[in-house]
Amino acid sequence: MTAPLSLERVRADVAEVLAEEPGSFADEDNLLDLGLDSIRLMSLATRWREAGYEAGYLDLAQDPTVKAWWTLLAKEGAK
Repeated sequence: MTAPLSLERVRADVAEVLAEEPGSFADEDNLLDLGLDSIRLMSLATRWREAGYEAGYLDLAQDPTVKAWWTLLAKEGAK
């Protein structure tokens, strides 16, 4: 995906790796409970790192929700 990183893109990226629609889960849902595994989490971390955001696997794994991830990514900003 080439869109700038935004809350909507984070939702869309998560939905893509879960093979779900972006509106099928809440921003506060634990993504591990929805089927997110370590491989998919690493692919998201890599995707966002390639977009210039440095949040790593461990940062994302600490609180696996769209809300927490967007807070982390927005605070950090692109490098």
